[in-house]
Amino acid sequence: MNRRWTETDITDQSARTVLITGANSGLGLRSAEVLAGRGARVLLACRSPERGQAALGRVAAVATGEQPELVRLDLADLASVREAASAVRELTGDALDVLVNNAGVMATARGRTADGFELQFGINHLGHAALTWLLMPALRGTSAARVVTVSSVVAYGAQIRLDDPNTEHHRYNAGAAYGQSKLANQVFGVELDRRLRAAGSSVLSVLAHPGYTSTGLVGNMAGSYRNPLARRAIATIGRLGNPVFGQRVEQGALPLLCAATDADVESGDYLGPDRFFGIRGLPTKVRTLAAARDPHTGSALWELTARLTDVTPDPS
Repeated sequence: MNRRWTETDITDQSARTVLITGANSGLGLRSAEVLAGRGARVLLACRSPERGQAALGRVAAVATGEQPELVRLDLADLASVREAASAVRELTGDALDVLVNNAGVMATARGRTADGFELQFGINHLGHAALTWLLMPALRGTSAARVVTVSSVVAYGAQIRLDDPNTEHHRYNAGAAYGQSKLANQVFGVELDRRLRAAGSSVLSVLAHPGYTSTGLVGNMAGSYRNPLARRAIATIGRLGNPVFGQRVEQGALPLLCAATDADVESGDYLGPDRFFGIRGLPTKVRTLAAARDPHTGSALWELTARLTDVTPDPS
């Protein structure tokens, strides 16, 4: 990008409707507050009704346009994903301008989704991919709509086990599973762009990552472990590391906000912080990984995702 992009670059959003997953905390909540403050109609997709209501109150307090609304979404349950997509299509009249696939879990203890998928792959990738496909009719209902897929610097060095994505035949490693899920986000975002362009669609697929941002992910990660020693160790690492390496949520949300709003952003762009090897700084265009750009990997993950979720890809 040719300028130092900040929140002041966000133009009036009063004609746009935005759906943000994981909007009850962290990057999602910050993005919801900023966009609602610029006039956007914001739909907060949250798993917990209680936390969702609390976030809804915060966003409503700063909204300058239509009041925000809450959408129940559990990405660990494909039935919930289908219900949420139907609710959003009804709420918007099949006219959705931006979908921000932000929600996620990080390096959790081994777990399974309601449909039997490895928890991180299921929530971070499969749930979001299914939601994106199911909402494509609503995204096509507006001009130049955007899908923003949130990846991570952890995708570097990761690999996707296309023959064993749910770690059924390999030893589970929490960090490797998280890396796989975030690389899958990146591969999916690039493949979505490739297929949208081939279909002649006006919908944009944009990617973003927040660098190292101090959010609630470390706390949630610690809470997923039964062993009290493991919980304390992870919590300590987060408590010591966040002040040194992490940036504030207000800064970490900038690449997502830029991806969602900036007129210079093109489909297939990947935005992340510009300093300290992408850990912190202001948004800039960065290069996607070679695995994400590989059409064979993209096609294979696309087809695997369709088979596992039983959702028809769109565009097909």
